Amino acid sequence: MSDKDNKKHLIPALERGLMILMELNHHHREMSFSELVKRVGYPQATSHRAVQTLEQMGFLRHHPVTGLYSLGVNVLRLGFEYVASLDVVQVGQPVIESLCEQTGCSSHIAIRDGRDAVYVARVGASNATIRRVSVGTRLPLHCTSLGRMLLADLSREEFETLYPPDYLLDKEPGAPANRDVLWDLVQEDRQRGYVIADSYYHFGISSVVYPLYNHDGSMEGVISIMVPVHEVPAEKRDQLRHCVAEAAGTISAMLGYG
Repeated sequence: MSDKDNKKHLIPALERGLMILMELNHHHREMSFSELVKRVGYPQATSHRAVQTLEQMGFLRHHPVTGLYSLGVNVLRLGFEYVASLDVVQVGQPVIESLCEQTGCSSHIAIRDGRDAVYVARVGASNATIRRVSVGTRLPLHCTSLGRMLLADLSREEFETLYPPDYLLDKEPGAPANRDVLWDLVQEDRQRGYVIADSYYHFGISSVVYPLYNHDGSMEGVISIMVPVHEVPAEKRDQLRHCVAEAAGTISAMLGYG
C-alpha cells in the first residue's frame, strides 16, 4: 500500500491532536495558542477544536493567568501506567543477554519473595561451569549476596518484621551469626550501592550485584553476574562492576526510574 493510500485511513482530528501534544512534549515548555497553531500548521478553527478537546479530556492544561498551554496530567498518567505495566523480566532479558556477552559471565535477575530471593531471568555463559541456578530457583536472602542487596530497600521496622527476634537464621554457608549482624551487613551494602561477594554462598563462585529501581524509586529486584572464581580478580573488579552498574541503570531507566 502506498503512502497516499495509507493517508486515506488517517483520522484528521486525531492527527491534529497528537501533533499538538508532540509539539509540547518536544519543546518542554508552555506555549500560547497562536504559537501552537503556527508550529503544527493547521487552520486556527480546527486547531482550536483540537485544543479544546484535549483540554477537556485532561491531556492539555490551560493556565488561567498566563493563558499558556502545557501537557496535562492525563499525558503523565498514561506514561506512568505504561511504565508500571512493564515487567522487570520483559525489559531486563535482552539487557542481561548483552551483559553476559560483554562479561563472559552468567547473568541473572532476581526479586524478593518473603525471605527468599527468586531468580526470574537467567542467561548462562557459553563456557559456564556454574549451573546451580535456573529460573524459579529460590535462595535464602540472609546468606546470599543478591539477597542482602534486596534487603537494602527495607526499613528497620520492615526488616525486623521479616526477621523477628525468635527467628533462627540457618547455618548455610555465608549465613551471619544473627539478625543484628545481618542488618549491619545490609546497611553497608545500602551505603555502598552494590555488592561484590567473593565465595559468599558457594566456594569458588563470586558475584557482582546491583539493585534495580522502578518509577517510584522502589527496588524492583537485582541484577547480578556469577564469576567462576574464588575471588573476583583485582584487575577485573572495576571493569565487571562498571558493566553490571551500566546494565542496572539501563533496566531501571526502562522501568521509569530517574
